[in-house]
Amino acid sequence: MKTYNDLLAVGNAKRNQLDFVRQCIEQYKSDQMYRDAMLADEYYRRMNRTITNYKKLLYTVRGEAVPDNYSANYKMVSGDFQRIVMQECQYLLGNGVTWKNQRTRNTLGDKFDTQLQKAAKYAVVGGFAFGFWNYDHMDVFSALEFAPLYDEDNGALMAGVRWWQVAPDKPMRATLYEIDGYTDYIWRKNKGEILREKRGYIERAVSTPVDATTIYEYQNYPTFPIVPLFGNPEHQTALAGIQSQIDCYDLIKSGFANDLDDASQIYWIIQNAGGMDEVDLQAFLNKIKRTHAANLEDTGAQAEAHTLEVPYAAREAILDRIHRDLYRDAMALDVENIANGATTATQIRAAYEPLNSKCDEFEYCVHEFLDGILAVAGINDEKPTFTRSMIINVAEDVQTIIQAANYLDSEYVTRKIMTLLGDGDQVDEVLDRMDEENAERMMSLKKQIEQLKQNKDNGETEENQTEEAEEDQQEK
Repeated sequence: MKTYNDLLAVGNAKRNQLDFVRQCIEQYKSDQMYRDAMLADEYYRRMNRTITNYKKLLYTVRGEAVPDNYSANYKMVSGDFQRIVMQECQYLLGNGVTWKNQRTRNTLGDKFDTQLQKAAKYAVVGGFAFGFWNYDHMDVFSALEFAPLYDEDNGALMAGVRWWQVAPDKPMRATLYEIDGYTDYIWRKNKGEILREKRGYIERAVSTPVDATTIYEYQNYPTFPIVPLFGNPEHQTALAGIQSQIDCYDLIKSGFANDLDDASQIYWIIQNAGGMDEVDLQAFLNKIKRTHAANLEDTGAQAEAHTLEVPYAAREAILDRIHRDLYRDAMALDVENIANGATTATQIRAAYEPLNSKCDEFEYCVHEFLDGILAVAGINDEKPTFTRSMIINVAEDVQTIIQAANYLDSEYVTRKIMTLLGDGDQVDEVLDRMDEENAERMMSLKKQIEQLKQNKDNGETEENQTEEAEEDQQEK
């Protein structure tokens, strides 16, 4: 595997750099990290290598293995690895990133959350991925298209080569990213050349005042603009440790289907017909399939039809055991444990605990990645937060909020309950209607008080007038 120090040793000779880029790609493809990432990508795309390459064999009397082209050979591929990866990434990043400063979101762009989810998926599957801050947005490179060049002294990512090729018979393109700019290369029929000379990352168009000719100025970032994102502190694919369980599940499940298919056929046992050879037996079967009846010319010959019953209890038990162990070892959430029966909020939180622990560890890697991207983009902001999506017992959680309502303000209670009910986007509208209803209620109450006060004043005035009339009558 090439390093940044090897790049420095090449010097500025263009031919030497061209050869270095090609060697960097070839050596990286032969590295164990690349092969692991390639294998994990196949499993994520449900192209499980072990079951797809599995071949059924028969052995001759001499012990030679020959392909079995007669019996069933189903190759059933499970999608557990894809579900495990998607669950981890969407559980942590499904609701996007919450920044303290709104200007940070505006600077990063509307598609930043989508690109971050893409980078997280690449990192969990392959063990690592890379984010390239490209002026006003982020591009994402997977471990299968970007060869990193780390510094041998401090382990920092200082350069890298990204390559792509649409087909083996088409030209291969590559870009060498360095701190002071990037260079484009192309290989046509194994003959390489520089497609575009090295230039800075930030391109600015400047018009000359004399002849209005447009020229371009190039600038660079304060640091290397490509930041690695690791799927875990070990920098290894999430397939490590669970591949054998996935393969075992696929093989047992496929073998079970093959046995059921083979056992569904009817086997004939013909007694007292020793003179029949293979040609006669095949003719007998063909007649049975064609007419559903056959006669036996040999005296005393008898034909009996038999079927086989495949034992299934042990296979179902081991498949269920492998499935549980797979999710336990992958620290993933098996929703079947929650979906079966009434589950309390405490049981749901306990089922989420392994996934929470795994995502907590992954969250540290994401924070380091975001710190690097913000440093390149020149953004100052506090550490962001993530809102995780959980299955909840809505009735139980709402009841808990209602019981505590006497100690909380009405806005918090309303927001919390509507969020639990899945109507969090309508909270502001409901609060506005509540304010209008409270204002109308206060206005009505105010009118009632004024009316009572007016009635009281009118009553006092009538009473005073009555007393004055009585006093006048007495004087008379």
